Amino acid sequence: MSTTGNGGGGARRTGTAGGAAARARLRRAAPPAAPQPPSGRRRGSLADPGPVQPATTLADPASGVQAGLRGRPGRPFPGGPADAGPGLAAPPGGSLLDMLRVAIAILDTSGRVVLWSPAAEELLGWPSELLVGRRIDELIPDQEQVARIRAAIQGTLRNGRWAGNAELRDRDGLPVAVDARISLLVDGDGTPFLQVNLAEAAAVRAVERDLAVRDALFEQSPLGIAILDGDLRYTAVNQTLAEMNGVALEDHVGRTTGETLPERAADEITAIQRQVLATGEPVIDVTLASPVTTRPGYRSISYSRMTDRSGRVLGISGTVMDVTERYRAVAKVEHARRRLSLLNEFGSRVGDLLDAARIAQELASSVVPRLTDHSAVILLQAVAHGDDLPRHGHDRRTSLLQLGTASVQDGPEVEVMLRRGARITFAEDSACGRVLRTGVPELLSGGDQLEDVTYPGDPKMQAAHDLGVHSMLVVPLRARGIVIGLLLVSRAGYREGFDRDDLAFTVELADRAGSSLDNARLYARERTAALTLQRTLLPQQVPQPTGVEVAYRYVPGSSGTEVGGDWFDVIPLPGDRTALVVGDVMGHGLRAAATMGRLRTAVRVLAALDLPPDVLLRHVHELADDLAQGPDEALLATCVYAVFDPGTANLTVAKAGHIPPVLVVPGEEAGEPTRTGGPLPGGAGRILDLPSGAPLGVGGVPFESVELKIPEGSLLALCTDGLVESRDKDLDVGLGRLIAVLQEPHASIQAACEAVLDTMEQGREPDDVALLLARLGHGQAGTPTAGWTLPAEPTAVSRARRLVRATLTEWGVEDLTDTAELLVSELVTNAVRYASAPIGVRLTLGETLLAEISDPLPDPPRERHAAEADEGGRGLELVHRLALHWGARAEGIGKVVWFELSLPGNEADE
Repeated sequence: MSTTGNGGGGARRTGTAGGAAARARLRRAAPPAAPQPPSGRRRGSLADPGPVQPATTLADPASGVQAGLRGRPGRPFPGGPADAGPGLAAPPGGSLLDMLRVAIAILDTSGRVVLWSPAAEELLGWPSELLVGRRIDELIPDQEQVARIRAAIQGTLRNGRWAGNAELRDRDGLPVAVDARISLLVDGDGTPFLQVNLAEAAAVRAVERDLAVRDALFEQSPLGIAILDGDLRYTAVNQTLAEMNGVALEDHVGRTTGETLPERAADEITAIQRQVLATGEPVIDVTLASPVTTRPGYRSISYSRMTDRSGRVLGISGTVMDVTERYRAVAKVEHARRRLSLLNEFGSRVGDLLDAARIAQELASSVVPRLTDHSAVILLQAVAHGDDLPRHGHDRRTSLLQLGTASVQDGPEVEVMLRRGARITFAEDSACGRVLRTGVPELLSGGDQLEDVTYPGDPKMQAAHDLGVHSMLVVPLRARGIVIGLLLVSRAGYREGFDRDDLAFTVELADRAGSSLDNARLYARERTAALTLQRTLLPQQVPQPTGVEVAYRYVPGSSGTEVGGDWFDVIPLPGDRTALVVGDVMGHGLRAAATMGRLRTAVRVLAALDLPPDVLLRHVHELADDLAQGPDEALLATCVYAVFDPGTANLTVAKAGHIPPVLVVPGEEAGEPTRTGGPLPGGAGRILDLPSGAPLGVGGVPFESVELKIPEGSLLALCTDGLVESRDKDLDVGLGRLIAVLQEPHASIQAACEAVLDTMEQGREPDDVALLLARLGHGQAGTPTAGWTLPAEPTAVSRARRLVRATLTEWGVEDLTDTAELLVSELVTNAVRYASAPIGVRLTLGETLLAEISDPLPDPPRERHAAEADEGGRGLELVHRLALHWGARAEGIGKVVWFELSLPGNEADE
């Protein structure tokens, strides 16, 4: 058969033999004609509701096919059997034809059904056994549709084809809207037939809508769309993708991505395509750089695997979207976030730093490598040393130090360009000179500009050239409107050069650093002043008294300008005795240091009165209001005061709320005690059990002295709490650590001091530390000493004179005999007059002749000026006039009155 064209009824004829064969096939396919009804109305028409006898049987024995198996189960055709059996299920498949079934029917020119396809059976439910031989009009629900179909048949006979919509009735009597196509067929004998193609109108419209959506998405989409087969070759791409790739549409089809795009970009995309094809897992929104150099930017690609309705893999589909603007916007936001993070990180790193050199190094390190490849921080020498800022402009004589450096690499060139501590010089018309003078940052790029950074021929710039530096920022470090230094950052190699955004950010970073550096400068200046004051108030020269070897260490605190009020002192007392003092004024700063100075002075003045330790502390406490830091602040200080007498080996100690002293007694295996300057043998250490006493300025607790007999060579340690206290440990732990160190042998007392300081914990509070070690002996070897106990009788005076004369003669200092006899007799006379217990007399020949007269009366002698007519009252006046020094001190329940006489030959020095 052939299909005619539109218009004209002529048909191209074929050979008669072929036409006869075709007609024979049609006749074999057609069932016997149904008998005509008796009336004019055709029996079995859709308009006849009465029962109709079937014209054919429901079974075709020749074909062996049960009638109705190929159609939907439903009511029988009028005149047909009562039940027509279930229809055959549609064969499985996944093609479009399974979704959009096209029913085919062959009609003769009168509209009678010659052939009725299985698809037509499924569409309308009428089996072919019931329809073949009947007019198609019987499936049309109304006469208007009948007339329209008949007109369509006539039009097809004239024009060769017809297309339109129609409404047919299915076997259940329900209307079915169909899209119809009628074509004229002519067999070989010239007999015309009509081929009717029917499809459900709703399905056709759905397919048309889907195709329209596909066209809109594929052809009109702003996204690049690609379809690839199982070999990952393009089967279709839209114009958008072709323009993105810079390759024509026809050049995509049949090629792979590797054959279409540049190799480096295609490899990454091909790997993604293979992964999606193999796993079925879609890849969504993967951002890649544009593979086309003519259209730089970034793309987002997404791929998913395609399967048909039966699950067979057809290939993959992909979409490509230009996300350059989005990527750059996100990159810009991320860039800003990283910059802000860098600012915050730098602020946290230097927020608590008060060292200009450390801040400079932190600044240099923070920008490498996130901002730059090499960095250098150059500061005015005044900033580094804590001096005042210069008030005049900077010139080439300005002293600059490179205190902070960082680099992404090492090597000799880096060492030349970024040597820490190097002194920087520059020409006045160089970039550094201009920025120092004006405070305006500069962006330098290219060889000519980079040669102008410092001065012509600078080895540092030659090293920068060797490192490949091609872009540099010279940014001022400012404080209080004054340029205090420079920040130099540079990029090298293939890294992109600096831009204006980089310059603005670096200026912001430099401004923050400038404030921190100025704070460090102010701190250094104030701390220097505070330490100078504190050191001035501490002992400038520590004596080495008779029988005592002293070593000391003072470590200032490390927190800001907060120097503390710790102090120590070694005070020689009459009779070769020595006072050892360690104290701590609560608080920090200049005022605490000043208060410490006043307190130390008060202790020294009271010590000169030779007061017992507890009495001295009580007098200092009574002066608390005058020694306080201010009228609204009370004095609060701790102190330990010890007096050692080498002649008697007695140690008298009292403390006011202070850390107790530690005493280390050498063991028996130590042998003979080592004299001054020798090694320390170690020994057994213990904490002296003393009444705690209240801190000075608190009151309410009396001060008490404790007197101890000290073995020769014992080591006494006095310290402040900064040495033994820590944040997370008890005081006993620190004292135990101190004892453990002092119990060990040491080469000298100075070495013992260093060993103690080495035990300080790094995490301790940044407080001052005062440490005083004293090795206690029994006086210098060979020092002449003589002592007697006399009864409180008048004869004691003459006896004392004889004993003094004989002793001084024996010692070879007869020149002192007359004066010594006179003064001893006057003091013994006073003791005999007022005392009722034995009187002690002791002579010691050292650098001076010391005479001590003791009695049990606690009241000290009072000097008075006697009139010319008075017979007495001149004893103490004679002592005052003739002795080098004299005084009185409490001892036990009584007192000791002493005087010193210069030895012959020393009078001129005195």
